[in-house]
Amino acid sequence: MEVTILGCHSATPRSNARPSAQLLEMRGHLFLIDCGEATQIALRNANAKFSRIKHIFISHLHGDHFYGLFGLISTFQLLGREAEMHIYGPKGIKEAVLLILKLGGAYTPFPLHFHELSSKTSELLYEDDKVLVRTIPLQHRVYTNGFLFQEKEGERRLNIDAIAEYPEIQTCDYQNIKNGKDITLENGKTIANTELTFDPHRPQSYAYCSDTLYFEALATEIQGARVVYHESTFLEINEELAVKTMHSTAYQAGLTAKNAHADALILGHYSSRYPDVNLFKQEAQEVFKNVFLAEDGKKFIFDN
Repeated sequence: MEVTILGCHSATPRSNARPSAQLLEMRGHLFLIDCGEATQIALRNANAKFSRIKHIFISHLHGDHFYGLFGLISTFQLLGREAEMHIYGPKGIKEAVLLILKLGGAYTPFPLHFHELSSKTSELLYEDDKVLVRTIPLQHRVYTNGFLFQEKEGERRLNIDAIAEYPEIQTCDYQNIKNGKDITLENGKTIANTELTFDPHRPQSYAYCSDTLYFEALATEIQGARVVYHESTFLEINEELAVKTMHSTAYQAGLTAKNAHADALILGHYSSRYPDVNLFKQEAQEVFKNVFLAEDGKKFIFDN
């Protein structure tokens, strides 16, 4: 699983600070999460293959999370894209995108599918044989969701040394073994699958927690997520601003990751009022140790 930070700062873009956007690579998919201004430039800098992006997830309709979507769709058009595109976001996103296209006299030569969201409880957005994606209802000034990306459990892993003890087992048997089946030898002896395999790798999961007021139930909603991205607009010294603007502090992000029993926490959406982003990491580590700081252009690789 790879997470590429395209932008991780709050409010207005600056020359050295882009607003929210991320690429998540999981089991062959390349998911775009949020699309703040200049996302397509960040995608170019990351050498991302535009044609691989088939699903875009927008957390809410504040400009620093979706104003880059119009330009990106326009670029897809200019590049002659033919593959369909699915956009998941709050109700109103279809009207906004189609209005901009209409006023500009533009159209998309590729199928554009909108999946508008309004539910205040978690719902399944996408599923195939490898991954599934659910919403994470959040609490912000406008209707907002995070997104939980989960790998499905994979095949069992072959124990080649154990298999070598049984010459009758052929390569053509391997797929059945990986599928969890026992093997019966010619003499009638049955070899238990657990003797021939190791457990599958623990599935990866990624919880993207966009702009939100801190609330305890969020940790329950994302319980067991291996990696959590959580906005940390403020430090605890400005907790009253976090409450007023319905954002979170770095300490609260750490608390959510701790209570969710996550493996790792990535912080982002920093307010520019603070001179050193390392202050966010230090604060979150008061309650959760394995903390990383998002940086524009940075890639995180999480192995099984």
